[in-house]
Amino acid sequence: MRPLLSRTLLLAAVLSSLGGAIIVAQSNKTPGQKMAEGAAKLVGTLTAEQKKKAIFDFDDEHRTTWYFTPVQENKKSLRKGLRMDTMSAEQKTQMLDLLKLGLSAKGYAQASEIMGLEILLAQLEGDTGAMMRDPTWYFVSVFGEPSNTGKWGWRIEGHHLSVNFTLDKGEVISATPMVFGVNPAEIKEGPKKGQRVVPEVEDLAKELIASLTDDQKKVAAQAKQFPEIKEKQPDAAVGNPVGIPARDLTADQKKLLRKLVEAYTNRLPADMAAVELKKVEAADFAKVHFAYCIEEKKQGKPYTYRVQGPSFVIEFLNVQIDASKNPANHIHSGWRSLPKDFALAK
Repeated sequence: MRPLLSRTLLLAAVLSSLGGAIIVAQSNKTPGQKMAEGAAKLVGTLTAEQKKKAIFDFDDEHRTTWYFTPVQENKKSLRKGLRMDTMSAEQKTQMLDLLKLGLSAKGYAQASEIMGLEILLAQLEGDTGAMMRDPTWYFVSVFGEPSNTGKWGWRIEGHHLSVNFTLDKGEVISATPMVFGVNPAEIKEGPKKGQRVVPEVEDLAKELIASLTDDQKKVAAQAKQFPEIKEKQPDAAVGNPVGIPARDLTADQKKLLRKLVEAYTNRLPADMAAVELKKVEAADFAKVHFAYCIEEKKQGKPYTYRVQGPSFVIEFLNVQIDASKNPANHIHSGWRSLPKDFALAK
């Protein structure tokens, strides 16, 4: 028994060692390498007909033609890509696993809640609603061949969600555009009353606004609301930055502004978020501008804000009614690269 016990313990030690080696090997992979594996795994499960819907050439115009709105006509989707409800259980898992690779744990949780809100929207809007509301109406597209040697990309999107990545030689070279929308921004009634999916992008902005002096507000406050986020194109088209630059903020206000920026970058995994923040700092954080508009006299006090630096722009709007007709309870919030998304030059 003693030799058998020894061999058993030795085998367990070897397996444990191999398991540790596997974990270390996986952890040493770049985010881009992990995405290539995840996307290839998903593609490998698809049928020939599914591939026709999910896979595109890297240079296909669909790669930069993105949407976070429903994109429907008479409750029929006009969006390209492979829809989740046409997939097998295994394929759905692979799709969501790919989404997990592109988002932090918190970002994935928020994205999942955004998808889940389609159920609530369907209940609130009823049969008379103009749009199909379905948590499985989310689509995956793969551009080019997932690999660690060439350029390729992927997207998962649907109503109120668009997550886009461009990769080259095993590295993520663009994580934008990334847009999260929420309707209702705050659930006003029912068992989930009080639930807010993306509270930090509101709370931090409002805290920063409240901290501004009257003179600072004269610079930061805008006479008109910022326009809607421009989907369908790789150019955010926001023009020159407006508002108050970070160099004119106090130390505490700069910390709030940085936290607000991090509320968006933290939708990404920590290593990718660090890359985005490094770009912000490299372009000089002092040049980051903050601007906002609040219509205090309107019901619900609709408001928008923009945070813009040389390398990025944050766009936030809460001006629309929600599905229950509550004013200013419908959020669109996005992180975009400048001068263009998808790692495109001017």
